[in-house]
Amino acid sequence: MIIETNSAEETWALGKRLGEQAAVGEVYCLDGDLGTGKTVFTQGFAAGLGIEGPVNSPTFTILQQYDDGRLPLYHFDVYRIGDVEEMDEIGYEECFYGDGVCLVEWSSLIQEILPRQVIRVVIEKDLEKGFDYRRITVEGKEG
Repeated sequence: MIIETNSAEETWALGKRLGEQAAVGEVYCLDGDLGTGKTVFTQGFAAGLGIEGPVNSPTFTILQQYDDGRLPLYHFDVYRIGDVEEMDEIGYEECFYGDGVCLVEWSSLIQEILPRQVIRVVIEKDLEKGFDYRRITVEGKEG
């Protein structure tokens, strides 16, 4: 499924819709260049799970867990990860195979440890179509 958005609000709304549909055990792999809207998408996703507090990218902590929604959200930002072994120290397997839903920003950096079944979300800019234009590809999830 390919969705085109023309504002941060539309990107947030898509994230919210997918968060409302999210199920236990799903792993969302979120990729896109810096500044494409991964955090905005994630904030909408969290809202779709019913998470009301602030949601920010855990760039320096790598993992942020939110337990106040209908499912736990394990939000990873692996941009600064030096080695996949760092993921072992965090206990990623408990999150990937646990009772919540995972959203992994920059997932392409840890490709070798991702589960076989993931939902891929790629956000791309096209400045020729406008500063706020985003092309968002979602693979592995219907609707």
